[in-house]
This record gives sequence, structure tokens and C-alpha cells, in this order.
Amino acid sequence: MERSHGRSLRRFLERRAGARRGEVPDLVQEVFLRLLRVEDHEAIRNPQAYLYTIANHVLHQHALRHAHHSEVTRLADVFPARESADELDPEILLENEQRFEALAKALEAHSPRAYTTLVLHRCDGIPLRDIAPRLGVSYTMVKRYLAQALSFCQRALDDSERGT
Repeated sequence: MERSHGRSLRRFLERRAGARRGEVPDLVQEVFLRLLRVEDHEAIRNPQAYLYTIANHVLHQHALRHAHHSEVTRLADVFPARESADELDPEILLENEQRFEALAKALEAHSPRAYTTLVLHRCDGIPLRDIAPRLGVSYTMVKRYLAQALSFCQRALDDSERGT
């Protein structure tokens, strides 16, 4: 299966992984490990479609795992906490505010629920379990919205650093 679909799977994961391209080999390995766990390969009617379904699940779980770690830290580094705003140069403060507003508008246009989840959780400090009833969705869906918002912000920040 790796010989026939490995190259296209890597391209698929590179496109979907975005800024995490260095992690693609690990993602590919995880996809094939999950495929090896399947007991009845003969029951799979469309192996390529099944492979890409597994790849989507791996990407989603990877994004959720990283949602609470690296992206949150990175966002905090890029957008200093409001408490420390007094210590900043007014020019830097204005630039950060403009970047934050542009990013917020882009995220809100991309996914209003992801935007709402991010604001309620990061700015208002509301736990994810309390956000779920407000949005009328499950706790798992709120975690997905947060992961989506953080991934969106991470890609936007990486694109701005590259000058694209």
C-alpha cells in the first residue's frame, strides 16, 4: 500500500498539515500503523478512500493534541498579555492591536463558532465545558472549534512571518 499510495498520501498530508510540514513523516507513519491494525483488509472496498479517511482522522487528532500546547504558547508570544501592555512601546502596542484585529476578523469570517470559542476561552477565561451549552454543541465540538481557531491563527501567523 505504501508503494502505491505513499507519495500521494505525503502530498495530501503536506497540504493539510500546513505549517507542520516537518511532522508529515510522523503523520504518514501513524496512518500506516493504524492501517496495519485493521484485521480484515479484504473487507475494505476502496483502499485508497479508506487510507485518506484514516489520514483525516490522524490530522484531526494531531490538531487537537497541539491545540492546547504549542499554538497557545505561540499566540501568547506574538500577542502579549494585556496586563503587560503598559510596559510596551506605544508603537509596538498599536502594531500588535492591528495584527490582532486583522487576525480576529479573518478568523470570524472563516468560522464564526471557532472565533467565538477562542474569544470566550482565551479572552474571557471560560472553561470549554461551559462554552458548549452556550453554543448548543457538545464538549467535543467545542474542542474542535478551539483546535480549528488555533490552527487558523497559527497558519496566518506563519504566513505573515514568511511574507505571504
